[in-house]
Amino acid sequence: MQEFFHLYGYRFNWLNILDLTIVIILVIQLYRLLKGSLAFNIFVGLLMIYLVYFIVERLRMPILTTILQSFINVGLIAIIIIFQPEIRKFLLVLGKKAPLSKDSFFTKLFLPDKFKSYKEEENIINEVITAVGRMAGSRTGALMVIANTYRVKFDTASSILLDSNINAKLLESIFAKASPLHDGALIIVGNKILAAKVILPVSENPDLPHRIGLRHRSAVGITEHSDNIAIIVSEERGTISYAQDGKLVQDISLEELKVKMYEVLVDG
Repeated sequence: MQEFFHLYGYRFNWLNILDLTIVIILVIQLYRLLKGSLAFNIFVGLLMIYLVYFIVERLRMPILTTILQSFINVGLIAIIIIFQPEIRKFLLVLGKKAPLSKDSFFTKLFLPDKFKSYKEEENIINEVITAVGRMAGSRTGALMVIANTYRVKFDTASSILLDSNINAKLLESIFAKASPLHDGALIIVGNKILAAKVILPVSENPDLPHRIGLRHRSAVGITEHSDNIAIIVSEERGTISYAQDGKLVQDISLEELKVKMYEVLVDG
């Protein structure tokens, strides 16, 4: 093994060990980020191409080497295009852990919670919980996206902009079956209901339960590439679920949802 590393110019010192450790960590993080998505299969395919290129180059097969070399030369641009959502999510995760981000140790050390007021966040949580509880009881289907750290992007052409204060009765009326706004999602940004009847991207994750419908898949889809939480009320069963970071948590209680919302809006 040591001869192999020396053959390609590697020497065993602490910098090379650190270099190799960082690469391994990055590969593991990429695996976790892509696992369960169609992009994972594409990623494996690209790795196979690089592996074949490495082999044919060592075997001195000029035609295959030239063909694969041409493909690899534009590989970086192709990777950026293909994996744009995954790269965006990866940078988002890094941003949340940056020294000046809300989640960082630095911020929590110098801006302790006792100096913060969470009255606005508590009001949002209470109004949403009240509306979700009533809609679950009446089996009124609903999908609400709460954007925490930045304004979520959506198709404004097919949605209805509201810019309204958050109120439980208003939320219920929007998702009432007779309401022209009940289809699609409702977007909450800050202390405002930004828009309703929003069409969200649908997740293509093959690991999601087959029995879930479009509402749940859309909730997962919007959280796969953004720092949002999506709350779902099932029209068929009256159950409550939420999606975060591309993961779906089903059949939770109102108390569990309230804890999660505190975690996102207050502790987040």
